Amino acid sequence: MSYYRQQSDVFSIDYLQKLRGAVLSCPYFSVNNLNRDFVGTKGFSVVFRRSSLDTVGETFPFFVPYLNRALEATCNAFYLNPLWLQEGSRVDPHIDRSLRSYCKTVDPPAIVSVLYIQVPPNLQGGELVLRNHRQQVGQIKPQVNTLVHFQGDLIHSVNPVSADGARLSLVCEQYSLDPIELQAIPDFTIESRVIKPKRLPTRR
Repeated sequence: MSYYRQQSDVFSIDYLQKLRGAVLSCPYFSVNNLNRDFVGTKGFSVVFRRSSLDTVGETFPFFVPYLNRALEATCNAFYLNPLWLQEGSRVDPHIDRSLRSYCKTVDPPAIVSVLYIQVPPNLQGGELVLRNHRQQVGQIKPQVNTLVHFQGDLIHSVNPVSADGARLSLVCEQYSLDPIELQAIPDFTIESRVIKPKRLPTRR
């Protein structure tokens, strides 16, 4: 992959509508639990190992078609989060390292996958900007039902949204960890500001 790739018309419109409704009605959905780079955004996060895919599917059946399509066979740990932006929201430049809260030595993900679930027809701003060090290597305008995969070590940001309506995406950081690193990652846990995290015991 040269920095990023895109796939259009990935799912049925019916699935996207059900996914949107399930995310927005989920009891974990609230002001984002992510760091200060995510300004004015909402969502929640699911951390899991590949060995717990069945548990993720039982807890969040609406994620299953996305995971079946997006997950890379070479990756074994994942950080999944719906990301909701409205007018005034933005994401400042950063490199994803969300699993470092569990293992300090974890490198950036091998790949990050983004599905655009909802995009206002009159969207202004909200583009995903990708940089390799100081060089901009991509600026992706969100389009409904487009799946974007980009290198996990790229600096990326989302331009401020400056139109009415909401931009909703589903993001998955995909990691390829060695056995020692993987031991530090929970089998399955939910991160949310509104409900106490649900976590299964970590296998040793």
